[in-house]
Amino acid sequence: MNNNKVTKSGLALAVAASMLAGSGAQAAVEVYNQDGTSFSVDGYFNAFYVNRDDKVADVRNSDIKMGFLPNTIGFNFSKDMGDLTLGGRSSFWTTINDSLQSPTDTSIDVRQLYATVDGDFGQVLIGKDFGLYARSNIFLDELLMGFGSPGAATGVSFGNIRAGYPYPNPSAQITYRSPDMAGLKVAAGILEPANTTPGAGSEQSAPRFEAELTYSADLKGLSLTGWLNGRHQSSENATTKVDSQGIGYGLKASVAGLSVTASGFTSEGDVPVLISDELLASEEDADGYLLQGSYTQGANRFVLSYGETDSDQGGFETENTSFAVFHDVNSNFKLVAEYNMFEEQAKSNGATTMDANTLAVGAIVTF
Repeated sequence: MNNNKVTKSGLALAVAASMLAGSGAQAAVEVYNQDGTSFSVDGYFNAFYVNRDDKVADVRNSDIKMGFLPNTIGFNFSKDMGDLTLGGRSSFWTTINDSLQSPTDTSIDVRQLYATVDGDFGQVLIGKDFGLYARSNIFLDELLMGFGSPGAATGVSFGNIRAGYPYPNPSAQITYRSPDMAGLKVAAGILEPANTTPGAGSEQSAPRFEAELTYSADLKGLSLTGWLNGRHQSSENATTKVDSQGIGYGLKASVAGLSVTASGFTSEGDVPVLISDELLASEEDADGYLLQGSYTQGANRFVLSYGETDSDQGGFETENTSFAVFHDVNSNFKLVAEYNMFEEQAKSNGATTMDANTLAVGAIVTF
């Protein structure tokens, strides 16, 4: 979009952040721009050959799957109304992993469907979008466009979810974002609360609150980005009350072609994968961290990543190590090779519940 008053988010932010770390650039295709009204389309397409050695199950499988980011097409709208700019985005996220289970009925997620109102005061977003808690933790992951750790039984990869950060669930929300104040930005919103105490008399008397503070600066060629985000909500029924809350944080420093990122989170009463309408037995703790380094030389970006999560709530400990190479064929075509080592142990008895090494080689096309 040419109108710079409209704030990009979701896929556009995620892909842009990741590609800017390399030598590429992400830009939507402008379909219409006349009389203050614009409409554009962006897309993200990827597929990986995946070879996984599951040591616990003692099996090795080869698959063709999408990476951590699903294949996506998004539509962006903007209209200049004088002192205000009205905008919006709808995006559709699809999987290719169900090609044999649902050959002609591929699953489609609508993770973004929102409108924005921009002015000198900042921006107000209404609709469905990714949350603010852990938002920068995941969108600034150096392996966002890679494959990552094993995930759900459906074969979806999890990146570093549950091995360094939780997922910022797409949720119904009303969110305010401040203007850029010399590098400082503030976002705060109310979101649909999760029912974590289903049963007789279950209620969520207040919305879920989430916020994020980010700061960016350039100190004579050293680029710094820091962030702090959080979430709080309560749910109760006739016998139980669960307060869910978490704090995420991180710092990214880049100079020349070198980039170093450290991030982490700590939470209570909140499963460190995603918050949902699901019974939580208690307000147990969880925490995790992610350390990453990357080096860009010409069209190539080399990434080393290590993350851990320790969850009393989920009853597991994980560690995830990844090595990856990203090669820009051009600004819209990227090749990826990644080797991932993921291990999970049950906290109750120390048993290894997953020990998998994964080789993923793929290609990404964006527009």
